[in-house]
Amino acid sequence: MIWVEWILSHTLLRIAESNQQGLDNFWLKQGAALLLSLMQSSQEDVQERAATGLATFVVIDDESANVDRGRAEAVMQDGGIRLLLDLAKSWREGLQSEAAKAIANLSVNTNVAKAVAEEGGINILAGLARSMNRLVAEEAAGGLWNLSVGEEHKGAIAEAGGVKALVDLIFKWSTGGDGVLERAAGALANLAADDKCSTEVAVAGGVHALVMLARNCKFEGVQEQAARALANLAAHGDSNSNNAAIGQEAGALEALVQLTRSPHEGVRQEAAGALWNLSFDDRNREAIAAAGGVEALVALAQSCSNASPGLQERAAGALWGLSVSEANSVAIGREGGVAPLIALARSEAEDVHETAAGALWNLAFNPGNALHIVEEGGVPALVHLCSSSVSKMARFMAALALAYMFDGRMDEFALIGASSESSSKSVNLDGARRMALKHIEAFVLTFSDPQAFAAAAASSAPAALSQVTEGARIQEAGHLRCSGAEIGRFVAMLRNPSSILKACAAFALLQFTIPGGRHAMHHASLMQNAGAARVLRAAAAAATAPLEAKIFARIVLRNLEHHHMEPSL
Repeated sequence: MIWVEWILSHTLLRIAESNQQGLDNFWLKQGAALLLSLMQSSQEDVQERAATGLATFVVIDDESANVDRGRAEAVMQDGGIRLLLDLAKSWREGLQSEAAKAIANLSVNTNVAKAVAEEGGINILAGLARSMNRLVAEEAAGGLWNLSVGEEHKGAIAEAGGVKALVDLIFKWSTGGDGVLERAAGALANLAADDKCSTEVAVAGGVHALVMLARNCKFEGVQEQAARALANLAAHGDSNSNNAAIGQEAGALEALVQLTRSPHEGVRQEAAGALWNLSFDDRNREAIAAAGGVEALVALAQSCSNASPGLQERAAGALWGLSVSEANSVAIGREGGVAPLIALARSEAEDVHETAAGALWNLAFNPGNALHIVEEGGVPALVHLCSSSVSKMARFMAALALAYMFDGRMDEFALIGASSESSSKSVNLDGARRMALKHIEAFVLTFSDPQAFAAAAASSAPAALSQVTEGARIQEAGHLRCSGAEIGRFVAMLRNPSSILKACAAFALLQFTIPGGRHAMHHASLMQNAGAARVLRAAAAAATAPLEAKIFARIVLRNLEHHHMEPSL
């Protein structure tokens, strides 16, 4: 029987490696069971080949690592997970690595991943990740990478010491181990998406390890996963200090800026995503700009017109994040960032609409940029977003960008910079203004329910205003944070001769002050400092103001009263 097992294990492995079409029936009815039987052989080399065969036959596309669901579940139903985990505990490193590889490949299937976790596989893989044998550690890290895709497994991996083991792997194999480094960084990237695990990654030295990979490793798979891990670590806002910690790590921001120039799209996408998340921190924002981030991200935006929506979204998002600072906003305009952002605003993808509109909204605060947006054909693009995007946020920010552009400040700038061609530009400005105001008005009116507004106009009861608020609320707008200058500009807009801009300003201030919004208290404080209450009362009482402007102004006043009563203000 020994030689039969030896020949059979060789033959099945070769069939699995050839990945021939038309063998599904064989694998499901006989092949999987044969491999599992061979894993129970008394010969360790037969066991090893059988484990390799299992790892191989479930993968039906090597390029995408696509795993056949039926084959994976056939292994699970025949008791294969327990057998593989027992082999993974063998003293023989060849068996450990092949069993871990099979577990890793099978765990792409969520049902198998659940079974692996229930059978104690996470602890076994975390232990193998500490192996001094690189191949064993690499396959174990691959298993943790695939298991960490499931939210329900992240905590268990951390509890098993998996986070520390993965970080240690990066330091242990920092040179000459691209496979193990990619898998370790990929697993850490998945774990870093979880708030609690992200803190554990940082505590275990993960920030330093991942920045080291981003700076020094030349393999694109490692670069992509390291950048993704840093992006996820930086994505938790105020819930932990990871964002600031990454910015303070020597060379981190410079490395990410450099990775936006990679020839590989996946690397560029993850690096831009990391810079976008990091730019939410004030110090990071300025440090990214100082590291050449404006030039690099404008170049990225210019080059990604035919790229994936994911890259387009992140390129525009990173510019949106940087442009929160007016100095950066001016630099982006000067570097040529307006035209590519307008091009991205014309994207078919909703997520790209939002980030491009957000960036153009920030840029339009500066009158020089606003004029440049008009000259580059940005008004029709913003008008299209404002009227047609399926994203309420994209429509909202496009309307705010247009409001900035035509509240009068750009006109003053255009007059100061008048040249021989200014007469033709002034005609274009007039036409652009009419188009913009028409669509701003239409946008605001989409949030106007005549019945609810009539009830609010006829009553001072809170319920009537609450009904209007619920109909007008854009949920995601609560995440937007405005500066004192921006809030002051909307307050000033309430005095604008244009009734459309008055209504738009009141609508914007309503969104920014709705109780429960992430930055509502901050905005209410800024409005109090700007003396907004007096202007709002005047807008609410103005005989010539449109009904929308009056009702929205009343709601903003009520929001301010609510926040004024909050003890933390």
